[in-house]
Amino acid sequence: MNSTTLVKSISATAAAFLAFSVSAPAQAPELALLDGLQKGEWTLKARGSVEPGKKVCLGDPGILLQIQHRETDCSRYVIQDTPNSVRVSYKCGSSDHGVTTIKRESSGLVQIQSQGIEGNAPFSFSVEGRRTGAC
Repeated sequence: MNSTTLVKSISATAAAFLAFSVSAPAQAPELALLDGLQKGEWTLKARGSVEPGKKVCLGDPGILLQIQHRETDCSRYVIQDTPNSVRVSYKCGSSDHGVTTIKRESSGLVQIQSQGIEGNAPFSFSVEGRRTGAC
């Protein structure tokens, strides 16, 4: 085999290897619990509170996973995913992170518990999310 043929053969092999070893960009995981929630206006209210709660427009139910870090781009790791319960750990930047558990009671009612670190300070809360209307 002459040197030109050998170089072409090695190049073709290397190209084929690289084509199969490069992975596709990570996709956000599909979570059955979130997919089953009704879209629209939801009220998030601390359990046992008499306050009116915070209203959010739920177009993307994934925002319920990062209530404390809602405006931040974070990476997520799914710990548990069942039709009625999901537990996700997430990391935002070098120091902010959290773990959120959502339990579905119906397509319009969930219980959310989240804890973690934001701005070098710990947070922990439990809220009830209830669909309250259209956005």
